[in-house]
Amino acid sequence: MDHIQHGYRGLSLLLNLNWDRLFFIGTITVGLLAGAFLGQALVVAH
Repeated sequence: MDHIQHGYRGLSLLLNLNWDRLFFIGTITVGLLAGAFLGQALVVAH
């Protein structure tokens, strides 16, 4: 149980330190998906 607690604290620390990078990757992914969706919609509508 102690090992799990230390692992969870380590993971929490990593997320706290890198949340901005995860947010950046998520934003890029959402932008690419939105662009693909809009591109497909324009091609199908044309």
